[in-house]
Amino acid sequence: MKILHVDTGRGLRGGQRQLLMLLRGLKQRGHEQVLLAQDEVLRQWPGREVSAPALWRASRQVDIVHAHSGRAHTLAAQFCWGKPIVVSRRVAFPLNQGLLSRWKYGRANKLLAVSGYVRDQLIAAGIPQEKVCVVYDGVESAELSGERVPAVTRLDRPLKVVTPRIDDVLKPSAVVAKACERIGAELILSGDLKRDIPRGDIFVYLSESEGLGSAVLLAMAHRKPVVASRVGGLPELVIDQHTGLLADNTVESVTAAIERLAGDAELAQRCIDTAFERVSGQFTDAIMVERTEAVYRSFLREPPATE
Repeated sequence: MKILHVDTGRGLRGGQRQLLMLLRGLKQRGHEQVLLAQDEVLRQWPGREVSAPALWRASRQVDIVHAHSGRAHTLAAQFCWGKPIVVSRRVAFPLNQGLLSRWKYGRANKLLAVSGYVRDQLIAAGIPQEKVCVVYDGVESAELSGERVPAVTRLDRPLKVVTPRIDDVLKPSAVVAKACERIGAELILSGDLKRDIPRGDIFVYLSESEGLGSAVLLAMAHRKPVVASRVGGLPELVIDQHTGLLADNTVESVTAAIERLAGDAELAQRCIDTAFERVSGQFTDAIMVERTEAVYRSFLREPPATE
């Protein structure tokens, strides 16, 4: 099978990291791939810059076109005729109901929703249910921490709280900073979660709108207790008091959640262990790749790969 991947993101955020995981996994499974992308992704994987001529030419030579961003979806709808178009929908925003949006989504053969929340949004917007399926993000198997480490409380040492450094009004990191100030915790405002999550004691992920939250998966894989916003697809990962704690995006709510995890070692350990088991069994890169590949094969009616 030959797949054309199209992504227009200029940075290396959650969606681009998932794309790179998918590229590696599909390569291991023997598929030929063409990548049209931008900047950071092209520094990680060989490909060409996205343009209308490149997209038109490449789409003539592949079996499947997979668009990994909203702009990529628009370009694929315009220039990739005669080939199945698969679209990853990662954001939790309601769909635009304008004519162009309806045409664009009508051109997609399959929409891969990153969560049940996003799937339900698509169906509520009028997308036929049979065109939508959920493919959750995955975490790299190498990130799964094999060592069970006891939860850290504020009685053990001053707490270290990790939260992403993101220049995005939908990610209210200032709330986390104020909560840490109130309880005397050290805030690690991270631009490199793979480096910083292992250094912290608690991971806090706040957002006003979230399709799923792949950073939360990474924290769970590293056996860190999680506090996350009660929005979008996040409650599908953070089951309150079982795999973490949910909070409102207020200083009071976030402070209370951090203090609860820091003061109740039994609760924190239960959340850590349950979350790790769930990630290991349901949210790995291998599972994400396998489910995506199954969607591709449904169009080509190829038999599953034998291993």
